[in-house]
Amino acid sequence: MLHARKIHRPPADLRRQAETLRLRTAVPILQRKCFSPLQGGERNSNRRLDLSLRLQSLTGHAKAFVNLDFLALQRGTARLLPPDQVVIEILESITPSAEVVQLCADLSNDGYSLALDDYVGHPKWEPLIPLVKFLKVDFRACDPPARAAIANRHRAKIDATGAANGNAMRLLAEKVETNDDLLEARSLGYTFFQGFFFCKPSTLSAREIPSNKLNCLRLLHLVASPDFSYDAVEDLLKTDPALVYQLLRYLNSWLVAVRGEIHSIREAIALLGEKEFRRWISALAVVAMASDKPHELIRTALTRAFFCEALARALATPAQGSDLFLMGLLSVTDAILDRPIEQILASLPIAPAVREALCGGANRYRDVYDLLLAFEHADWPTLSAASARLGIDESAVADCEAKARQAASIC
Repeated sequence: MLHARKIHRPPADLRRQAETLRLRTAVPILQRKCFSPLQGGERNSNRRLDLSLRLQSLTGHAKAFVNLDFLALQRGTARLLPPDQVVIEILESITPSAEVVQLCADLSNDGYSLALDDYVGHPKWEPLIPLVKFLKVDFRACDPPARAAIANRHRAKIDATGAANGNAMRLLAEKVETNDDLLEARSLGYTFFQGFFFCKPSTLSAREIPSNKLNCLRLLHLVASPDFSYDAVEDLLKTDPALVYQLLRYLNSWLVAVRGEIHSIREAIALLGEKEFRRWISALAVVAMASDKPHELIRTALTRAFFCEALARALATPAQGSDLFLMGLLSVTDAILDRPIEQILASLPIAPAVREALCGGANRYRDVYDLLLAFEHADWPTLSAASARLGIDESAVADCEAKARQAASIC
């Protein structure tokens, strides 16, 4: 079982999913794939190739962190995964016996990168320290002095070997939930970070919104308005050539294989039609507003938008697709603008159901949003409850996320 400690026991449909975490800011995304050790080298080779392709679709060029418990370690489950695409996490629930140390040494010798999960500095892990490439320090379980002590103790080893050895151990701060946590971790010498801090406002600001972001808000206002005007959108875009360039780049990366290259805003309008044009302009506005934020925030915004839109189709309510797409996009604008979501949405002419859902109200759109958040956090009980309220099969939810992730890969 993967990630057994962190998440509740998932429902039957999702019990076999493997959770993978992007290496940089590490948004949890789920892979509907069951794997167990097989007999026969050819079958194992084929299974590894299949998993390699699936992992690449999940994480792109980043590595996936995969947790293994003692039984999975004993059975050699890690060897079904491509060593160049994964980091094998040793769960904190494992006792580092002589057998475990030998199993980890064998994996390391075979080219697998290892990480110690939820590390808090306990001396029992010392036999494994020389074998691991990532030390994942639990920022929730360690107070600031403990975080600093761990960093100081191990950074000396890293500094001593880093210049001569590109494979030196790295410090990874996990469960980083605030911008203050991130700044602290960086100051202590941590070089990788995992958590949902980038989806939250760093500080709620009363300062004026920068002019380039105001243009994006105006663009969102124009495309969300019932009285949509192509001319008004085109006039606004003309004042910001960078926005036009970004729009055409995204449109062409998405549509060139199907409809040919688009060279101008007017051409995009003619080819796409109002509904599709509104959707792409909304996506562009949010992406452009987040240009000074971590890239994962942009990826999260687009994935959420495409996920909500795919759920509308799965729920046989395609007419709600545009509203749900916009809801997914707008769900991160508080983190983009460092302002309360209520304040941002008050200035936009969006559907009341979208505003109510994002501000914490109870409606069907909120059920979709709860489902999205539960999937992101691997919160299986909440996912089951939200799926039941919506009347959607849980396996269809995973299909929607896979499609959304693929669509969001344009960024």
